[in-house]
Amino acid sequence: MRFVFRPPATEAAGLLALPWDRPLATWPDDVLADVPQRRISRHVVRYVALEGTIYALKEIVEPLARKEYALLADFGADGLPTVGVLGICVDRPGDQPAILITRYLDYSVSYRHLFSTPRGDVSAEQLIDTLVALLVRLHLDGVFWGDCSLSNALFLPDAGTVAAYVVDAQTAERHASLSPDQRLRDVDIAIGRVAAELLDLEAAGLLPADVDAVQLAVGIRPKYDALWTELTREEVVLDDHASGVTGRVQRLSDLGFDVQEIELVTSGAQAVVRVRTQVAGPDAHRRELFRLSGLEVQENQARRLLDDLRGYRAWLEQRDGAELPDMVAGHRWVAEVYQPVVDAIPAHLLGRLAPAEVFHEILEHRWFLSEIEGEDVGTTTAARSYFDTVLGETTREPGVPSIGSRLKQPTAADGCR
Repeated sequence: MRFVFRPPATEAAGLLALPWDRPLATWPDDVLADVPQRRISRHVVRYVALEGTIYALKEIVEPLARKEYALLADFGADGLPTVGVLGICVDRPGDQPAILITRYLDYSVSYRHLFSTPRGDVSAEQLIDTLVALLVRLHLDGVFWGDCSLSNALFLPDAGTVAAYVVDAQTAERHASLSPDQRLRDVDIAIGRVAAELLDLEAAGLLPADVDAVQLAVGIRPKYDALWTELTREEVVLDDHASGVTGRVQRLSDLGFDVQEIELVTSGAQAVVRVRTQVAGPDAHRRELFRLSGLEVQENQARRLLDDLRGYRAWLEQRDGAELPDMVAGHRWVAEVYQPVVDAIPAHLLGRLAPAEVFHEILEHRWFLSEIEGEDVGTTTAARSYFDTVLGETTREPGVPSIGSRLKQPTAADGCR
């Protein structure tokens, strides 16, 4: 047998002791990890845990394994939302298929698990919107997915929304750019796959009664067209109306895409505005939060946490009468606000949600309690109440996040303690 691992290979050394010579379906339970994915796959997929990290192993023919290994590595290097790839095992005894090894996406769940487990508000349309945004991001980067579906994505909670990640890429192709025909073919594939998946949920009694599976799937095309047009269209503005450019940039930012370059081509009294999006995003808020605090979170979580960080910084500066440098403010917020909340999560509730999602929900809960009390109850009180009445009352399995906001959104200026 041969193993091919991405550097540094030290992470994979402990995996070499696994029974690679045996069919993956026959591996003993004592080497496998129980991961509540409930994800349907045409391949045999198993999970193993090593030193606190969970890996997904998929049996697949060697040419496809090598192709997917190279593509996922390429996507990861370019910042596209995919699972991280670690390596492959080939030349297994008895002409067995190769095994592709990827890193398990912490706190992620499959679309079926979202609908199979009772929890808050789970919106089918929200998942479709997220899948469409993922497909557009791939197309902007010249990636033809070839098998876009809910089954081939994993979903993570992201401050009341969801983020989607590619988990299967053996059908994908990478090009310098995609033609309209290639893009629309991918969209047509997505419509067919998603319609079948939603109808399957409907037959199992898992889809809400007010959701029309076929109509929701067919709606992928107009959603895709609208987002693609907003991200790629050229806009004609009068040369004395710079606000038109500013508004366009703000709309792209609201959609979660960074603007990499703006080109103005003037001609008389008009100017054509060309905007090229930064498809390696959307992660402007993630980068800013990481710069200030060292925290790695999802984009919308970062947006919410930055609001709290800035509010806390303003409160400190007003209290002390001195301006704080960015890095000092960020690290004080982590040490004095964020980390105490994370450390206070009861041991029996650990792992149910990512720490950043817990913090976001506590901020929502704080706003909710403050509305009832008529005054700010503070983060500490809100955290205790949240652990007892929200997180503590859930019955979901560890590692399975809640999707959808259960409480009203807080105000942006709720940063003081």
